[in-house]
Amino acid sequence: MRFYTDYLTFKTAKHRDYINITPQVEGALRTSGIQDGMILVSAMHITAGVWVNDAEDGLLADIDEWLEKLAPFRQDYRHHRTGESNGDSHLKSLLVHHEVIVPVTKGKLDFGPWQQVYYAEFDGRRSKRVIIKVMGE
Repeated sequence: MRFYTDYLTFKTAKHRDYINITPQVEGALRTSGIQDGMILVSAMHITAGVWVNDAEDGLLADIDEWLEKLAPFRQDYRHHRTGESNGDSHLKSLLVHHEVIVPVTKGKLDFGPWQQVYYAEFDGRRSKRVIIKVMGE
């Protein structure tokens, strides 16, 4: 089994942002030369996440509204007693999770018809990283 590792760095202009990173994941796969295996895509920060879903603007807006309803920004999070103000960002990250595993078949991401990989930023405007780990033969 062979392994290939790549890193993406983001510094979003917005506090919350959703970025389709499928092209970068496909690029890491091409560079790896791996034909059959899997790719782990993982946010390396506890206020960010990674998911697989449809690349449709209306859906992204729906997801953003849903996350804000489930984990709204509030001043009274206990976490804020530490001097932070991103308690809701931690909760949103838990809801979408921090990583996905995508199968690789014949050198391609083995997705369903509409699936794409997204990076979800919940506490932006500072540098954050994502690791892409390709594993296989």
